[in-house]
Amino acid sequence: MSAVNFSEGGPLTILRDSLAAAAATLGEQWRITALVHDHALVDLPNVETLAFPRSKSSWFHRIALEWWTFARLSRRLKPDMWLSLHDMTPRVTARRQAVYCHNPSPFYAPSMTEAWYDPGFFAFNKLYLWLYRAFIGRNYAVIVQQDWLRRELRRYHRNVVVAHPSMPAAATVRPSPTTLRRPDRTAPLRLLYPALPRVFKNIETVCGAMARLPEPLHGRVELRLTMDGSEGRWARALYRRYGADPALRFIGRQDRTGMAAEYADCDMVLFPSRLETWGLPITEAKMLGKPLLVADLPYAHETVGEYADVSFVDARDPAAWAAAISAVANGDWIPQGERGTDPAAPFYADWPSLWAYLIRDL
Repeated sequence: MSAVNFSEGGPLTILRDSLAAAAATLGEQWRITALVHDHALVDLPNVETLAFPRSKSSWFHRIALEWWTFARLSRRLKPDMWLSLHDMTPRVTARRQAVYCHNPSPFYAPSMTEAWYDPGFFAFNKLYLWLYRAFIGRNYAVIVQQDWLRRELRRYHRNVVVAHPSMPAAATVRPSPTTLRRPDRTAPLRLLYPALPRVFKNIETVCGAMARLPEPLHGRVELRLTMDGSEGRWARALYRRYGADPALRFIGRQDRTGMAAEYADCDMVLFPSRLETWGLPITEAKMLGKPLLVADLPYAHETVGEYADVSFVDARDPAAWAAAISAVANGDWIPQGERGTDPAAPFYADWPSLWAYLIRDL
């Protein structure tokens, strides 16, 4: 399994979950080798690691790894199955190979403002579709997390499989109305948006919504953001514009322990992002039974699945977010709910079933 570009966040979770499932389900007849950025990222029994610490130094180095270094390595390892977890199809010799395409940026049209604040994302957006397509025909299967991404990639490969990230069963107990603190309580209603400050995360829309809250709610609602304004050009612009607002708390990036505490302490999770393959915080909020306000976009509906305590809000309308937050704070919120349906076949609901498919008949 190659995943040399994963070192944090949702992608790292995917790497660890996929390897844990492989180690638990493939059996002793399989030798599992993970190609990673750092040995310390993976500590699992029955999984060997090979580290490539320079893998993120440049795109030229990354491409050289995928198309030349891994080719030589595959001739030495002689793999039966090679799974690339990060979008690019390596030029390897294997009985079977597959690629996991998790990055939706090629199918997003950034604005000129977004290009100015994050030129790296703009260039990445233009380059990545070409990287997706290069050597894609070598794969037995192309794996994606959602049906909307399958529709895009079916233009380039016939066998595109939807596989949902493996997660513990989401909470099924609906929070009682008293779970949401009212603004007449001593503690403010605490909202949480866990996101890195990237232009498509739509942080400015919920910040603008907080500025639009009616005067009686001032001091009664708090939005916590996992950024501090030092992360880059876009983060600095957001902090300059909204950093003085007492309703906003810029708490910085959190480790796993810190995020667990933030989830536990919040009253509701917001997720307004305009672009996601999955949107892991939505699933994490469900697991804890937290109420949700999320973007009214296809990825969000699919990620939410079946859940009662959720409403969908126009991703680009701060007034709509302000109205929704006000309804929550005033005790007037009536969640829309989402019934959820599974994607059409081929679809696998977890890593064990996906692994069974990938190694079938080998």
